[in-house]
Amino acid sequence: MTDLVIRRLLIDLETPLTRHWNGGDAFRTAFFNALSMSFPLGEQFFIDSVKLGLQALPPEQRERHEAEARGFIGQEATHRRIHQLFNQHLQQQGLVNHWEGRIRHRLKRLEGMEPRVWLGLTAATEHFTAIMAEHLLSLDAPLAGTEERLQLLWRWHASEESEHRCTAFDLYYALGGDVRWRRRLFYIVTWHFTTDLLRQTVNNLWHDRSLWRWSTWSSGARFLFGQGGMVRELFGPWRRYLRTDFHPSQQDDELAHEWLAQHANWAVPVNPPQHREAA
Repeated sequence: MTDLVIRRLLIDLETPLTRHWNGGDAFRTAFFNALSMSFPLGEQFFIDSVKLGLQALPPEQRERHEAEARGFIGQEATHRRIHQLFNQHLQQQGLVNHWEGRIRHRLKRLEGMEPRVWLGLTAATEHFTAIMAEHLLSLDAPLAGTEERLQLLWRWHASEESEHRCTAFDLYYALGGDVRWRRRLFYIVTWHFTTDLLRQTVNNLWHDRSLWRWSTWSSGARFLFGQGGMVRELFGPWRRYLRTDFHPSQQDDELAHEWLAQHANWAVPVNPPQHREAA
């Protein structure tokens, strides 16, 4: 099982964000703002899914997954809190979070469904965040020109998403999940995640009064479809999830480990492994 460390991110989140904080680029800023808007409620869903899955396991299996689940929950709870602070700045700028309302509506429909469904949806979404994390850690372009504290925030989050990418997936299979439903839930998540992200990005640009500018969409086209663009780079990793023998551990997480090791003075462990049992 993965040894997940909970960390405290030591950055200033009180100083207001500039309107185009991502290197002065309207599209990239709106895109990352949209992602952040989904995180507080999304991360809570992931936490609830793992808790439900853990409780549904027989005691002998639960013990095997318990430590990793605690680490997962701690990391996601920290992400949720940090992005709540980040999103407060977006609200003060006049941006409106419509994505969260759609998440709430879908969560109501999940009430009463078995934990495997919750975990299958979580595992699928975690694959998205993990492959996006690898993209963010491997290239400078997505955050080019961004001030250090915000580069730290996004790359810290990316590194921990890569680190805990297996947790929900393993719990899904521990509860008897199968490939057919894993794929089906992945298609559902793919549709909702991509359309919600686009809709919220467009809405952010509308509130920002950047929606109809040529520079906005030329930048967006390069960011998504140009050389090293997100859509071009992530299609292959996205498709790997559909393989019968897929497991998240097949994805290389070396960049995440390197980033966390090099920035340990900014992302400080609060449950280092040698003290975990005593805590």
